[in-house]
Formats: sequence, C-alpha cells, structure tokens
Amino acid sequence: MIKETKKVGAGVGVMIFSDGKVLLGERHQDPKKADSELHGEGTWTMPGGKLDFGESFEQGACREVFEETGMKLSKENLKVISVSNDIVEDAHFVTIGLFCDNFDGEPKVMEPDEIVEWKWFTLDDLPDKIFFPSEKILKNYLDGKFYKY
Repeated sequence: MIKETKKVGAGVGVMIFSDGKVLLGERHQDPKKADSELHGEGTWTMPGGKLDFGESFEQGACREVFEETGMKLSKENLKVISVSNDIVEDAHFVTIGLFCDNFDGEPKVMEPDEIVEWKWFTLDDLPDKIFFPSEKILKNYLDGKFYKY
C-alpha cells in the first residue's frame, strides 16, 4: 500500500496598484469553475496562481497576470512585499505577495470560467468577501508587515 504524502505548494498573488486603487477579480461561485485548491469561490482575488517548476516569483507573477488579465508586467517592476502560510483542510500553500504599479494594458477577463470580472477598488472601499491569501497580502501591505502567521 502506498501512503499518500501531501505536499506544500507555492503560489503568487500580485497587488496591481494604479491611481490609489487595487485590481481584484471576482471568482466564479461554482467551486469547480473557481478552480482553487484553497476554495476561493465567490470571493474577490488578486491575479496570481501556482508557480511552475523552475520559475522565479517574478516570472510566475508575469505569466499568471498575463494569462488571467492580458496585462503585461516586467520583472523589474515587481517587488516582493509579503509571504503567507495559507492552509485549509486539504491544501497548504506558501503565497508570495508581489506589488506592481507599472504595467501595460487594461484588465480583461481572459479566463471567464474562473473569473467573472476584474474591477479596481480603493483601499478604503474593498469588497466584503476577499480570497484569504489576497486579503493577507493587502493586510500586510496596509500594516507595513512582511509576514504575519
């Protein structure tokens, strides 16, 4: 009998900031379409996702943002601002939060099965239901912290 070994995953969340606003996407209500091992259906999230083997944080962030929004980021315009340990009953991810305020393009829904819409929010008027890894990145940014367990 082979024992199942659970592993920790690594992902990125990108806080894209423009004119005092942060970009968040509304995840689909259907858990199968929201497509997250951390169960973020029906919440608002930053663009991001799992790192591919061999990718730097910045490479993963650029790839994920482009795949999800069509926006182009450059590695030079990204800054690591947060690390969090995100655990639910059946999944565990280390999430690297990155900040970007210099990018090309406007957000478009590139994965309509996962994200319903992209929208800009001021930091003092955020939506109620934020995907908890994205919420940690925002909280760390606002609190001037890098890591909070």
